[in-house]
Amino acid sequence: MNEIEAYIAYLRDIRRYSVRTQEIYRDVLSRYAAAQDAPLVESLTPSLIREYEAKLMGSGMKARTVNQHVSALSGFCRFLMQAGTLTSNPARSVARPKMERRLPEFYRQQSMEDYLAATAHWAGEDELELLSGYGPAPTEKTARSIYRNRLHRLIVSILYETGIRRAELIGLQVGSFDEARGVLHVHGKGGKMREIPLIPSLCHEISLYLQAAALMVEGRRYVDDPLLVTEKGRPLYPLYVDRVIKAELDGYGITGRKSPHVLRHTLATGLLDQGADLNSIKEMLGHASLAATQVYTHNTVERLKKVYNQAHPRAKNEGNHD
Repeated sequence: MNEIEAYIAYLRDIRRYSVRTQEIYRDVLSRYAAAQDAPLVESLTPSLIREYEAKLMGSGMKARTVNQHVSALSGFCRFLMQAGTLTSNPARSVARPKMERRLPEFYRQQSMEDYLAATAHWAGEDELELLSGYGPAPTEKTARSIYRNRLHRLIVSILYETGIRRAELIGLQVGSFDEARGVLHVHGKGGKMREIPLIPSLCHEISLYLQAAALMVEGRRYVDDPLLVTEKGRPLYPLYVDRVIKAELDGYGITGRKSPHVLRHTLATGLLDQGADLNSIKEMLGHASLAATQVYTHNTVERLKKVYNQAHPRAKNEGNHD
């Protein structure tokens, strides 16, 4: 096993990084290795890493992405230090390009409420009765459509109402849902487990979905089975979730980028607006440090500035006393 694959195995087995993150790290390290004339370990010097960084910037790559590349190289060097292959981390002495601080995107709460109201029938009991055999039996095509609508609505509901990450959503199991206590057990980054409280309506929606899923897959579902499955009983995957979000949030006054992560930002911003303290939001989102959560305060400040400038008497007349 070469150094890169050994590091990826470490990220997978010890750090418990997601498959997507493993792929990113493998790609970054493989690209760096391919750009060097010397063997990979020998090429890990401050000057060569600096040259590579300059090459990436010269290619038009954004500063944030270049930073991710250097961070990946730094993590790899730390791994090699633990293995005794390197005595120091050459990436630490490489200056990073300055990045513009981006405010997290989020959707208006009213837009999300409009979506949930418009799709409420997909999560209700009437269509579940159709799948259960009450009344005329639906065709297979209709049954699949009914189930798919319920699943897609639930994907949005869980992401928006719990703020979990896409990988965490995909990793949910039937046993992750504790209906009696009204909580969801979530495996986060690094394999850390956290409990997220569920509002009663979401708890009920998940319960009805599980009944629908049992009817679709035609068999008992066990605690370690995926919580969310396609109409063919297969586990979800990242691209599937991304497509669902883009399709489901088309309309309802929702503009901008449509992604699972923006739903996460939307919940965090909403919680902060409603007075939730940062530590509680940090625990719910599974952030490793409070600094990652504090970024959401900037959205609140920016909106406060806008209201201030629109309403303040001196701001309105630009300080004139005529």
